[in-house]
Amino acid sequence: MRIGISTPVVMQMPGVASDWERTAGPDELARVAAAADDLGFEFLTCAEHVVVPEADAAVRGATYWDPVATLGFLAAHTTRIRLATSVIVLGYHHPLEVAKRYGTVDRLSGGRVILGVGVGSLKAEFDLLDAAWSDRDARADEAIRALRASLSQSRPHHDGEHYRYSGFIVEPCAVQDRVPIWVGGRTRRSLRRAVTLGDGWMPFGISAAQISEWLGSVELPDGFEVVLATSALDPLGDPDAARRRLDRLRELGATAVTATVSATSAAHYCEQLAALRDLAMGDAL
Repeated sequence: MRIGISTPVVMQMPGVASDWERTAGPDELARVAAAADDLGFEFLTCAEHVVVPEADAAVRGATYWDPVATLGFLAAHTTRIRLATSVIVLGYHHPLEVAKRYGTVDRLSGGRVILGVGVGSLKAEFDLLDAAWSDRDARADEAIRALRASLSQSRPHHDGEHYRYSGFIVEPCAVQDRVPIWVGGRTRRSLRRAVTLGDGWMPFGISAAQISEWLGSVELPDGFEVVLATSALDPLGDPDAARRRLDRLRELGATAVTATVSATSAAHYCEQLAALRDLAMGDAL
């Protein structure tokens, strides 16, 4: 089981983000990314919301850094760690737009992109962006198929119901032969979508019992990733609790974990990462 990081600062969820993140900027972000890279963590994440309605901010938070710009920045401050969207909303983008933007990041990073994708659940955001809402599930399925055919191709082709294209050049494209696509979601359908069309599943907002039940109901392909998230860990202050949480996620079937750690500053965050690495070393990293 490998461990990645829910990157601080770039997404600030109420009740999860630490106080220091509110005023942190590029310097703190670069320091954390470099530490995670040096310590051997698997990936850093960045989520996507173009806008958040004021009425939803108390639950969803209001701070979401743009993932293309953020992951490009992180690519320049790291050398090894992978860069994962967690997640982009497929309905907001044409597949070739995604292929071009994240293909460029893949080129800039030397082939380190993981494309986390989701269907989306914020109707007001869909409406503002003039994105189709009612058939977003079917469109997302086709978008994943289109992305699989396009991410690593400079002359992509796709002929579907919602997206049709050929005779165009997309350069640069991804340097990986197969960019991993992890499907996020909180429904059984998201797991089916991940198993059928993707390379991994990143559930959120689902109980441990539900995750266990759903995973037990499907046959996972070889190499399929189950990426589960932790609550805020305190490896320095309560290492036993942090270790128990990692063990529990492993028992649920996690092949990788997206870890959140509590901290009082960027320096403390880096110390927490070192402690997390030390307690997990040997069987997690």
